[in-house]
Amino acid sequence: MDPATSTDIWAVAQSPLLWICALLVFAVIGVQSWIYVRAAKRAGEGIGMSTEDLSRAFRSGAVASIGPSLAVLLVAIALLTLFGTPAVLIRIGLIGSAATETASATVAAGTMGASLGGEGWTQQVFVVAFTAMCISGGAWLVGTLILTPILKRGGSTLQKVNPAAMALIPGAALLGAFAILTMNELPKSGVHVVAVLVSAAAMAVMLFIAERFKANWLKEWALGIAIMVALAVSYFAHNGA
Repeated sequence: MDPATSTDIWAVAQSPLLWICALLVFAVIGVQSWIYVRAAKRAGEGIGMSTEDLSRAFRSGAVASIGPSLAVLLVAIALLTLFGTPAVLIRIGLIGSAATETASATVAAGTMGASLGGEGWTQQVFVVAFTAMCISGGAWLVGTLILTPILKRGGSTLQKVNPAAMALIPGAALLGAFAILTMNELPKSGVHVVAVLVSAAAMAVMLFIAERFKANWLKEWALGIAIMVALAVSYFAHNGA
């Protein structure tokens, strides 16, 4: 069947080649994660961190990843009907932005007179749109490859000139990033406001309890619990609205 007219997207989206690419991507991610964990352990031992402290740090990181992972999962589910499992796995397994790459795919499909999952969504359009997504995501990887060494040299120079500033800048950048993400969500609806307020309140309460009763384990789970509490309250707020 002619790819320019065939709407049987799954014949292309579920092709063995794409599955092989998806598995290779996750194999690389697995190897990288193993290398980073080993490097972190060696670095921790080098600065005198105990095995218990290292384990606590890894647990905290795992719990902190729950929220972002849920967001990625929801995006993946939304994209499955458009691009199929292998293509979505390839994209969510790499650095990038689902919103940006979906916009790239939309523009690419539009240049061919089609819309994502709608009229004119043929095999040929799917290939073009998915290629646009990959190129868009690849730019993030190239940018990271080029800019990371430059930023590292700049950080080393700043560390020598003003160590205090280097200690403050990463924390300030992190707070700024989360602040702008939060501010972008607030105008969307009252439920979004409820989610922000409830999650902030839950986090504050748990950190107070952890400090008051010396419950260090609660600090590790605070972020994950706050996210789940906010999701539950938002669900009922949305259905009750």
